[in-house]
Amino acid sequence: MAIYLDADACPVKAEAERVATRLGQPLVVVSNGGLRPSANPLVQMVYVAEGPDEADKWIAAQAGPGDVVVTGDIPLAAKCVAAGARVLKHDGEALTAANIGNVLATRDLMADLRAADPFRQGGGRAFSAADRSRFADALDRVARAAAREAR
Repeated sequence: MAIYLDADACPVKAEAERVATRLGQPLVVVSNGGLRPSANPLVQMVYVAEGPDEADKWIAAQAGPGDVVVTGDIPLAAKCVAAGARVLKHDGEALTAANIGNVLATRDLMADLRAADPFRQGGGRAFSAADRSRFADALDRVARAAAREAR
C-alpha cells in the first residue's frame, strides 16, 4: 500500500506528505526532477527521465489494488482506476470506475472547444485554501479505506 503522487505541477505536495505521515503510509513522489527531496523517511522521491508522460508511465506501471494515486492527469487516472487503484484529483474529487468514462469524455470535449477558440483567455479560478483542505480530508479518507481493504 502506497500513495503515489504525480508531482509535476502538483499543488498539494505538502498536504499529501502530512496525510501520509499522520497515517504512517509511504508516499512516492514521482517527477521529472526539480523537486527538493524530503527528509521524511516515509517519502520516496522517484525521478524519471525527461520526456512527455514519463512520470505517468512509471506510476501506471506501479499502482494497483490498495494504492492511492493523486493526479490531475485524466488518462493516467483512467489507467490507475483500471488497475484497481483509488484515484484522487488535486481538489479531492475521487475518480472511480463509475465516473472515469464521463471525466475522460468531458476532458476531450473541453480540449476540442479550446482548440476551436484561439482567443480564449484564462485557465479557471485559483487553487484555494478550501481546495487544499478538501483534498487533505479526501486523501485521509481514501488512504484509510485503502489500508483497511489491503489488510
